[in-house]
Order: sequence, then structure tokens, then C-alpha cells
Amino acid sequence: MSSREGKRTNSSKPRHRAFPRTGIRWLRHLEENWRIYRSNPMGMAGLVLLALFGLMALASFIPPLIDPIYDPMSGVDPIIDTSTGPSWRHWLGTDFMGRDIFSQLLTGARVAFMIGISAAFMAVAIGTLVGMTAGYFGRTVDTLLMRLADIIMVLPGLLVILILSSVVGRLSIWNLVIIIALFKWAGVSRVIRAQTLSLSVRPYIEAARVAGASHARILFRHILPNVLPLSFLYMTFGVTSAILIEAALSFLGFGDPSTVSWGMMLQWVWKTGHMFKAPYWLIPPGVCISLITLSFYLVGRALDEVLNPRLRKEVLEQ
Repeated sequence: MSSREGKRTNSSKPRHRAFPRTGIRWLRHLEENWRIYRSNPMGMAGLVLLALFGLMALASFIPPLIDPIYDPMSGVDPIIDTSTGPSWRHWLGTDFMGRDIFSQLLTGARVAFMIGISAAFMAVAIGTLVGMTAGYFGRTVDTLLMRLADIIMVLPGLLVILILSSVVGRLSIWNLVIIIALFKWAGVSRVIRAQTLSLSVRPYIEAARVAGASHARILFRHILPNVLPLSFLYMTFGVTSAILIEAALSFLGFGDPSTVSWGMMLQWVWKTGHMFKAPYWLIPPGVCISLITLSFYLVGRALDEVLNPRLRKEVLEQ
């Protein structure tokens, strides 16, 4: 075979793009992080608990389809007009109106996920944007944004929310989500700012500036992907805080009365005088609030070990 034919043969071979290699590298990185996470028994326990609560949230749509009396808000058993204990008809008993407690507990899981994840996502989104902007531009922008964050951090969030509730009246679920987000972004912004300050002096950022990349491209193309894992970590802790705030407000009577949540269930127990008379009504929502906040905390601690090399434990080769 001549050299010309050999060159022609080599040139006819298909050239592989860089995308598959990038995808394979990303999958290997994900697999490595999963191995580190899996080695943490507390993190796995938190993941199992979250899966159970996720199943509860999905199952909350089923009871009203079986019978209208199992509707958590408007369903009332016609033969029951007071709080009764567990039975085959009502697995966890009924409340003071004859509504099924088990259906309310399932709906509370859905509401907890909705409030916790929505409020934490909004808070992390605001905090990440503010932190990246302050850390990247620095100077006056950094000073103004961080002083605003300091003011938000020193305010007693729960007390301010209670004052707003007393002035405005009972807050709807989405109003509560927005208020929680507005009081929880400041801590995230300071952490993201510190990370952005470290990233903004890296050689590839300087190279992007020399190449003429705009500020928006540098922020969202080069800096944002590197701070997202940290943002996601703080989002897990933010979910816990949002769920506890909603439960506290609902128990104190400032929640949305048209929505069934675990905090509202506890408020109904207290308001109707069944706090010490109906443990079957009092204990389930309290235990669920404790376990779901614990599960998000355990997942966050395990993710902290994955993202922080100094906290990683050696993973034994299988």
C-alpha cells in the first residue's frame, strides 16, 4: 500500500467529537461522588426517609379518589361527628369534625415538600445571584450588597414574619414561601461571594477576560457551574428551615386555614382541646415534622462530605 493510500485510509476514519468524552467524564465524576455519598450511613438513612415522605406525598392524591369522606379538608364521615381513635375505616382516627387524620397526614407531606423546596429554591437562587455579583464586581457593588445581607441576617426572621402576619392577616402558602425566601437568602449570598472571590482570580477566568468575554458570560458560563454544588448543599438546609417556620406559624394560628399542613393539624389539636386527649392525632404530625427535617439535615451533611475534600472519608475499593 502506498503512502498516499495510507493517508487516504487514515483520513477516512470518523473523528469522534469531544462531547462523548465530556459526557463520560461527567458520569465518572457522578459515580465517584455517589460512592462517597453511599459510604455515609447517615446520608443513606436520610435518603431513605426522604423517599418514604416522597411516597406519602404521591399517595396523598389517592384517598379522595377512593371515597369523598377521605378528602383531607372537606371530607367528613357522616356517622362520626367528633374525634375518634384508629379503626379499619380510619387508620389514624378522625379529627374533631370527623375528617380522616391519615389523609391529612399524607397531604401534609405534599405541602411540606412544596413549601420547603419552593422557599429554599427561591432563597438559594437570590443568594447565589447576589453572592456572585458581589464577589465578581467587588468594590461599591460588593459593599452595598453585603451590607444589605448583613441587615437581613441580623433581623429576627420569625418575629418579623409574625408581625407581618398580624398586620396583613393569615398568610397564604405562596405568600409565606416568598417571605421565607426573602429572609433566608443572606447567609447563602455570603458563602457564594467567598467562593466567587476565589474563582475570579483563577487563570481560566483571566483568560476569558482577555478573550473578550462579557461579564454575563463569565458569571453564568464559568463561575455559576462551579458554585452550583455549594448552592445545592445550602438548599438542603434551607428546606429544613422553611418547613419548621411554616409549622411554627401554622401552630400559632398564622398559617393558611384553607391548606392542610402538619403545623395546621397541630394547631387544630391545640385549639379544640385534644392536646392531651388524642395522642393518635397529636403524635403523627409531630413525628413527621421531626423526621422530614432530620432527613434533609442528614442529606445535607452527607453532601457536605462529598463537596468538601477535607471532610471526605476514604472509600474502600470494592
